[in-house]
Amino acid sequence: MIVRRSFTRRRALGAAAAVAGSGVAARLSQLSSPAAEAAAPAHHHHPLVPGSSHSGFAHGSTTVDPAVNGFDPSAIMRDFDWGKTRRLAGGRVLREWELVATDKEIEIVPGVKFSAWTYNGRVPGPTLRAREGDLLRIHFANAGTHPHTIHFHGIHPAVMDGTPGIGEEIGGGLIDVGEKFTYEFDAQPFGLHLYHCHASPLAGHIAKGLYGMFIVDPPQGRPHADELVMVQNAFDTNFNDDNEVYAVNTVAFHFMYRPVRVKRGELVRIYLVNIVELDPINSFHIHGNFFHRFPTGTLLSPTEYTDTVIQGQGQRDVLELRFPHTGKYMFHAHKSEFAALGWMGFFEVVE
Repeated sequence: MIVRRSFTRRRALGAAAAVAGSGVAARLSQLSSPAAEAAAPAHHHHPLVPGSSHSGFAHGSTTVDPAVNGFDPSAIMRDFDWGKTRRLAGGRVLREWELVATDKEIEIVPGVKFSAWTYNGRVPGPTLRAREGDLLRIHFANAGTHPHTIHFHGIHPAVMDGTPGIGEEIGGGLIDVGEKFTYEFDAQPFGLHLYHCHASPLAGHIAKGLYGMFIVDPPQGRPHADELVMVQNAFDTNFNDDNEVYAVNTVAFHFMYRPVRVKRGELVRIYLVNIVELDPINSFHIHGNFFHRFPTGTLLSPTEYTDTVIQGQGQRDVLELRFPHTGKYMFHAHKSEFAALGWMGFFEVVE
């Protein structure tokens, strides 16, 4: 009798450490084969340092080709969508976006596919950005195969909350397949927010990929900086209520192979959101440096100076730092298991 074994977190960890000299990404890919899964050892290590005897990383290992998914995690990091704008009578700015929910297969590790639900064909969805006080209109169309919504964090009327059963009198609430709805509200408060589907089961709709970042700038703006979007996410590849792959901006290990290039001495601002379902907390740690932390970005003075931040699901922080030295500096989840399964990368600091 042939016993099929699922692509579990424990097997992924064991496989990642099992074969020195083969890439972690490649080894995870091989786990899609039942024979490979059956051969994976039960013990595991945490490969945090490329090139070490237990790392699983090898020269020549690659990340997913952005052409496969139609989006690039590196491009997402600096992609801010300010919408289509026009000035209303009285001088107020109106910003408008179009978001479409679609089903799409994406590749999260070379050779590992995931049947996602997306906003505008990408995971995470577009990073929507406005200034406090702007009037926002988000035109939503459901072209997927299940009813969906968009729920925005922030302050808005109940009928614009994207909650099933609320706002149905104006066509809101749960948006069925083939239907449309326009969310309209004021951009407030300033800070770092997010949006996601709020259809039931909630965890399932979020974990499938229906989420994105929503930034509201303070009226006076923030100091000029190299700004970076980091959406911490994860994927339950065999739907066993246990994530097997972790990442920033969807593709595991991407920033190991495509380091984030920043300039020495320049202010770097990281917009960090944790949207991981099925795990109660996540974390961000940077090597060789400290950052100022602005929880939710709703205050203009930092509350902490540290090198590690812990976030619950849906929590977010604005982080600011400067790199005084050139070189490569790792960043990763400080829960080693998450790092070993994809949530790790490098900053490359240059002159």
